[in-house]
Amino acid sequence: MASKFHSCNGKTLEERVAEIRELLGKADGDVLKIVGVGAGAWGSVFVAMLQDAFGHLRDLVQVRVWRRGGKAVDKKSAQHLFEIINSREDVLRRLIQKCAYLKYVEGRLGDRVLYADEILRDGFCINMLDTPLCPLKVVTNLQEAVWDADIVINSLPSTETRPVFEEIGRYWRERRTMPVIISLSKGVEAALTPVPHIVTPTQMISEATKVPLENILYLGGPNIAAEVYNKEYANARICGSEKWRKPLARFLRQPHFVVWDNSDLVTHEVMGGLKNVYAIGAGMVGALTNESATSKAVYFAHCTSEMIYITHFLAEEPERLAGPLLADTYVTLLKGRNAWYGQKLVEGELRLDMGDSIQGKGMIQGVSAVEAFHELLRQPSLSVMHPDGNRPVAPVELCPILQMLYRILIKRECSPEAILQALRDENMYDPRRRIEAAQGKDCYMPQLLGNVKTTANGVIKQVLA
Repeated sequence: MASKFHSCNGKTLEERVAEIRELLGKADGDVLKIVGVGAGAWGSVFVAMLQDAFGHLRDLVQVRVWRRGGKAVDKKSAQHLFEIINSREDVLRRLIQKCAYLKYVEGRLGDRVLYADEILRDGFCINMLDTPLCPLKVVTNLQEAVWDADIVINSLPSTETRPVFEEIGRYWRERRTMPVIISLSKGVEAALTPVPHIVTPTQMISEATKVPLENILYLGGPNIAAEVYNKEYANARICGSEKWRKPLARFLRQPHFVVWDNSDLVTHEVMGGLKNVYAIGAGMVGALTNESATSKAVYFAHCTSEMIYITHFLAEEPERLAGPLLADTYVTLLKGRNAWYGQKLVEGELRLDMGDSIQGKGMIQGVSAVEAFHELLRQPSLSVMHPDGNRPVAPVELCPILQMLYRILIKRECSPEAILQALRDENMYDPRRRIEAAQGKDCYMPQLLGNVKTTANGVIKQVLA
């Protein structure tokens, strides 16, 4: 692993670290401090991947992860964790050598409670027990974790990003230098004033901490966390300012994890949230039709046409997003937690009243995203012409899958089975017509990404995000 990684892209690990240290203005002898905020599946894997790559450079790099303390591991998970440990000779030996094995025996027997932050120190993420990670340095005090961090990795759900980073912002008030923040979060909020627009996690972080957007980047897939840690081939895009995205792409790149860079931060970030919306429906359709290839293909055609339609509102050159959007959607439909959630709702193993934070899986980001996109696209001020050309309608009227997911998941006025009704509706337009409607008219609405401001006399003007 080490020799391959050293030769990747012609730069050694030390050279990549030196490049980042120079950009951050680090003095000789001052350790580069990387902190993950949040320890879900992807966040834990991402930090563990950095620990694997740079952990041996102790004099140059320190890698840590913060998660809230006190979250107990339930008895069923403790028993499963014990089975995983005993099925992996390398993991079993490591725990015995550090005198940590006994606590997992006791946890399995119910003689003691295991905690999520405790097992993470031994390399076990509560949302991904089947994939043992390398041991991680875990901090449960947020101020201690972030106050002098150079690079912060945000892997919190979008619904938790703002409050946590508002707290972080208080700790950073006296900072003389700005950290760099890489957000892995997928999800959006809808804001309706001064005009309807989307608020993304990177925007939430900037507002909460006063860190300029130039120092905040988004990194997205397509990838599956466990496969990345198991060194199966994967790729990602890091999006943001040129000053940081190119050196960070080099810094993060590994032989099995290719990182490209892109300037379009906000639109890629929004697309990362949008595909989770339709993944839930894909899980429902699969479970309802006994994994019928035809039914899933019909659903894919309709949901991708809706995503492409929405993309034309969000991006001036939407064709540039087609590849990343479809690739990320494909992998999420195949193996992501949102599709899993839709499947389990149909099978009766989950209920909507259980909420969207599921034990062993974490936050189901698609649920809040359904509400955000529906709320945004139903606004009359964003009206578009109906494909028949005879009346203006709110954009959501041309997104029947999104409307049905909203009725199922948010309003709870339909059962999951109704997703098939949306597919079989005789009034549903051929997906091609929806795409043609987007391509044939000037659909781009910069205000949807907050690219507007209100002047003193009330005039709305477009500005850069």
